[in-house]
This record gives sequence, structure tokens and C-alpha cells, in this order.
Amino acid sequence: MSRLTRGYTIASLGIIFWSLTGVLISFILTRYNMPALLMAFWRSLFVCVALFPVLFISRRSLISINASQSGFYILYGLDLALFNSIWALSLRENGAAVATVLGYSSAGFTAIIAFWLFNEKLGIPKITAVVLSLGGCVMVSNAYNPEIWRLNSLGVTTGLLSGLLFASYTLIGKEATRKNLNPWTSMFFSFAFGTLFILIFNLFPILPGSAGSLKAILPLHLPVDGWLFLIFLSFGPTLLGFGLYNISMQYLPASIANLLATTEPVLTAIEAYIFLGERMTVIEIVGSLVIFSAVVIVQLEKE
Repeated sequence: MSRLTRGYTIASLGIIFWSLTGVLISFILTRYNMPALLMAFWRSLFVCVALFPVLFISRRSLISINASQSGFYILYGLDLALFNSIWALSLRENGAAVATVLGYSSAGFTAIIAFWLFNEKLGIPKITAVVLSLGGCVMVSNAYNPEIWRLNSLGVTTGLLSGLLFASYTLIGKEATRKNLNPWTSMFFSFAFGTLFILIFNLFPILPGSAGSLKAILPLHLPVDGWLFLIFLSFGPTLLGFGLYNISMQYLPASIANLLATTEPVLTAIEAYIFLGERMTVIEIVGSLVIFSAVVIVQLEKE
């Protein structure tokens, strides 16, 4: 198996898990009326709780870093904290459909910044693929309906910021592979520092949707099933999604890894059909084919 094929396979598996994220976050925020940043805090904390014993038992060296690496992981954690927080706010303000389209502006951001920072090739195939993938996301998420584009300024800002922050997360992850850092170590410390930053966001009114106080950090009103949904969100889509995506960047250029992530709304629609009986419309099916065609087209560009 070639490096590219291995990268495509690992990234695809991660995105399959990832595709449940938006639905679960929207469900938790609306059903339990949970502040967006509070949900982001517990999500990140549970990832650390799940990762620590596994890494400690398998290889203790994976949970240790030297002083020279701490600045990098603090930056990584800050970006992750901002992305998870802003993404949750975007879902709350825009709804899943519009938040998805605005969030996947990250494909364009990543291609441009990776060209500038890492000299990744930015030719016609990749530019075409980015445009097609964004158009396909619009179709799959029904964002062509003008009714759901009644955005406020906070909605527009959080949506585009989530795309830029995911692009920077991808690029920082790519830099981690260039430094030969273990992807699971990178994930553990980025989430550990990210959890601390999100805790700060919750204690101080830096961003809307925070808990507001130390006492409110522990949502005692949340029923048992709410905690179970939070744990599943953290251990499943988040842990496996982010972990496999990070590993894939050992084999793929950052721009291609991010472009593959745009298949997430397609997978979400397919999962909704399988598990919830929701049928895809003709436009959604066409949009899915457009996104998959973008993934095929990008392979025409030789890195």
C-alpha cells in the first residue's frame, strides 16, 4: 500500500467517525439547553480522560514532553480550544446546515496557507476540487435554501472563524508531523491545553455561550442520558475522528487532508438514512457526487 493510499484510508476512517459530531453537538445543545462552551469543555476533558490511561499503560513516554515542545503544544491547544468553542457557537447560531458550509471554507484557507507556508502545490486540479467541494457541501446541507441563510453578525463571524481555525488546526498538525511528533501525544497535549483554555473561556466572559462561573462548570441539572451522550461524543467521534485525522497527515499534504474532510456532510446524510430512515433528496445525492468528484480530481495534482 502506497503512502498516499494509506493516508486516504486512515483519513476516511477518521472522517466516518467525525461525521457524527455535528449532529450530536446540535442534539446536546438543544435537548439539554447546555451552554455551547460548557459542552466544549466537557467534550475536551473527556477526551483527555480517555487518552491518559491508554497512553500511560501502552507507553509512558507518549505522555511526556520537554520544555522546548511546551510552547508548540500550548499554541496547538489554544487553536483547538478556539475551534471547538467557535464551532459549537456556530452550530448554535447558524444551525447544522449553514455552519457546515461556512466551516468547510477551511478547505480554501488550508490550500492557500499551505501553499504559502509549506510550498504545497496549488494548481488547477486542487483549486477546482476546493470549489467543487464547497459547492457540494451547499447542496448536501440544503444551504441553497435562502430561508436558512438568515444570518446575524455573530453567525457569520463564528462560521467563517471556525473554517479558518480548522484550517490552522490542520496546518499545526502538519507541522507536528514535520517535527516527528507522535500523533497521539500531539492529540493528548493539544486537548489537555485546550481543556484549560476552554475552562478559562467559561470562567470569564471572553466568548458568548460560557458557563459564567466555577459553580456552573458542573452541570448538575444534566440527566444521566445527557452525560452518556457527552461521553459518547468525546470517546467516539471526537477521539477517533481527531486521532485518525492527525495520523493521516503523516502521509498526506495538509490541503488534501482538509479537502477529504469535506466528505463529512455526505457521510452524515448517509448515516441519517441508515440509522434514522431520513431519505436523501436528488439535490443531496448530486451534491454528494460533486464532493466525491472533488476528491478524485485532487488526486490528479502531483505533490
